[in-house]
Amino acid sequence: MSPEPHQAAIEPAEERAVRALFEATSAAWSDGDGGTFAGRYAPDATVILPGVHLRGRDGIRSAMGAAFEGSLKGFRRVHAPEGIRFPVPDVALVITRSVTVFAGEEEPPADRWELATWTLIRRDEEWLVEAYHSSPA
Repeated sequence: MSPEPHQAAIEPAEERAVRALFEATSAAWSDGDGGTFAGRYAPDATVILPGVHLRGRDGIRSAMGAAFEGSLKGFRRVHAPEGIRFPVPDVALVITRSVTVFAGEEEPPADRWELATWTLIRRDEEWLVEAYHSSPA
């Protein structure tokens, strides 16, 4: 099946914009900045991780801010997009291989990598995370 006409026309620029979102969230994680990190999520976003369900930007800000000050202090997050598609305008579905790199660690072990599904929406020319779901790879 061939891509939708709008997808073929916008994909390169939009793909760069989507990749920039992942770079921005990774930078905010490395900086331990819960506010900036959560600012890349939609106000009504959801995050689902094994044993965790975060609801809304405020919930994400609170949980991640606390984690950046505690259990995730000094850690960094790596996202390697494996697929980006635009099923309709202003929506991107992204599959990543992602990993949390511990403080002082050069290379994380292979068994720590996760697969994640991201639903992104574009609001006011800015890509935001609407939904994120992660699972061990």
